[in-house]
Amino acid sequence: MALESTVKNMFVSLTVICLVCSALLGGAYAITKDKIDEAEVNKQNEAIARVVPEFDNIPSEEVFEVELEGKKYAVYPAKLSGEVVGYAINTSATGFSGPVVIMVGITAEGRIFNTVPVSHAETPGLGAKISEEGNPFVEQFRDMDPSATVLKVKKDGGDIDAITASTITSRAYTAAVESAWMVFNKIKEEK
Repeated sequence: MALESTVKNMFVSLTVICLVCSALLGGAYAITKDKIDEAEVNKQNEAIARVVPEFDNIPSEEVFEVELEGKKYAVYPAKLSGEVVGYAINTSATGFSGPVVIMVGITAEGRIFNTVPVSHAETPGLGAKISEEGNPFVEQFRDMDPSATVLKVKKDGGDIDAITASTITSRAYTAAVESAWMVFNKIKEEK
């Protein structure tokens, strides 16, 4: 015998379906949360290792925040034999398709050791070139002295060569590097 289709029966059926689906999603989240968190930490540690000089500590365990112009930046100190050899600074700026998140490594002496993109949604073949290994745009920041460089693209009166047809992404990446430089200067002032 089939149940009569009433508003009450439809409400009860939909409520039960929603509760079951919510429980399944919650269970899947609880099961995978630790793995997702671990993968995120590994991704951060890999980025840190690529942007700072050799170190023997675990920078992700010594992370601290620096606030600059109302925005908080995660700073990972890299140490060798207890001495700081550099800082990996997680920073971002708005690109063409959203945030361009990069890790910038600055040595204790104040030189940019390296930079790597952590995440972005830039246009494939254009702005997404920032993720290509050996990209000349990203490579120009390696071993750069920011105190002797105007951290703006040449189109805006700076010293940085932009990616052809991708000025917005180039501006965002450069602005993120400049933010990291300002964070580094704030760290040095506070010491």
